[in-house]
Amino acid sequence: MFSTRFGYGKPLAVLAFLFTVSGCSTDRYLMVPKDDLGELKGSMQIQRATLVTMEDNAHARHERALRANSESTQSILDAIEQKVEKPKCPVVAAQACPPPSRATQEDRGRADRLKGKVIVGELEKFYLAGPGLVYDARIDSGAETSSLDARNITRFERDGSNWVRFDVPVPKTDEFVTMEKEISRRVKVIQSSADEADRRVVVELQFAIGDHQQVAEFTLTDRGHLSHTVLIGRNILRDVMLIDVGKEFATKLPESITNSDKDDS
Repeated sequence: MFSTRFGYGKPLAVLAFLFTVSGCSTDRYLMVPKDDLGELKGSMQIQRATLVTMEDNAHARHERALRANSESTQSILDAIEQKVEKPKCPVVAAQACPPPSRATQEDRGRADRLKGKVIVGELEKFYLAGPGLVYDARIDSGAETSSLDARNITRFERDGSNWVRFDVPVPKTDEFVTMEKEISRRVKVIQSSADEADRRVVVELQFAIGDHQQVAEFTLTDRGHLSHTVLIGRNILRDVMLIDVGKEFATKLPESITNSDKDDS
């Protein structure tokens, strides 16, 4: 009655029909049959298995590549080690300390040495070459130049050079021996007991202490009032001798020196 009265009955019927038709068509395209859903699941399982297989194959290839790389690197290292020999340190044979050499009978009793220097005491036997006299010499590191007892000192000229003639005492006698030497130089010696400097001539003399022989400068002066005929100073001690103040006559003159001068005389 409503649709007939207002004239809307026919259009509403049409709309109802279209809605019914559209609902059926929507169910048809959105709904998947069960048979088709089973096939989809089977396809997904096959794809998953394929992916797993591919992943396993890739992992296996990666492991093989790592092993091959490691083996290649080791082969290169082995080849280098074979070609390049490792340096070897030479074997050092154990060496025993050499036995101390035995001194000959002539060397024993001569002079002890320390690093090449003769060890002397406060007093030593002094051999004066030429006249072949042996004195007891006093070792004095406080004196700069060595000194020899000389008497009757006379200067003279020989062949245009300055010379000196002097007498030296013979040990244990009242006799003297005359010597002549060319003057090396003159020095001034200041002594605490004297007011004025003492002018002395200096000559070169050959001597021996122990087995050490040398030519050195000596000042000539009267030492008759002193206890020893010869004084050994720093000009001889320097770089040659070491003093052991607790000793006397630490050296011994070899017989070959004294005998040779006796034969010459």
